Amino acid sequence: MAYKQSTEKLAQLRNEIAGLRARMRELQAAIEPEKVADYQLRTAKGPVRLSELFGDKQHLFVIHNMGASCVYCTLWADGFNGVLPHLENRAAFVISSPDEPSAQQKFKDSRGWKFRMVSHKGTNFAADMGYARNGDWIPGVSVFTKSGGNVMRVSDTRFGPGDDFCGLWHLFDMIPEGRANWQAKYKY
Repeated sequence: MAYKQSTEKLAQLRNEIAGLRARMRELQAAIEPEKVADYQLRTAKGPVRLSELFGDKQHLFVIHNMGASCVYCTLWADGFNGVLPHLENRAAFVISSPDEPSAQQKFKDSRGWKFRMVSHKGTNFAADMGYARNGDWIPGVSVFTKSGGNVMRVSDTRFGPGDDFCGLWHLFDMIPEGRANWQAKYKY
């Protein structure tokens, strides 16, 4: 297909995706929030309740990260680091993993990450949110809101190669062969 025809068709498909996103936002707005426990998690500075992670914000993003052993979770976290000021202007943001707080801090420092991290090790938090199964961790994000002294989950979704939460995939999609055999690494 000629370049001009291809770009016109791609623009049409991107418009269809934008329409689907609008429909998804409508459905998201209609979701009945789910009350969750006020889990006690751990940080390098000590224990913290889920409700305390909001700070002065109404909403909280919790990234369910598999920890330092996952190169792809590291890839997502590297990307969040760049948009952190924009995210935190709108909502609180934290990454949760099964790693010990001291290991989280060491890895965070080595990557230059600026976001807060919490450990859910020893809790049911990841499993209760649907991000642990049979001892395996699953990456994703949950969004919480405060309501009448309660913590409510209003949204969640899993992460995986090609998802909407890592802009790298969409840039690779613009290369004729896409991602091809590319694999994430800790260093290149």
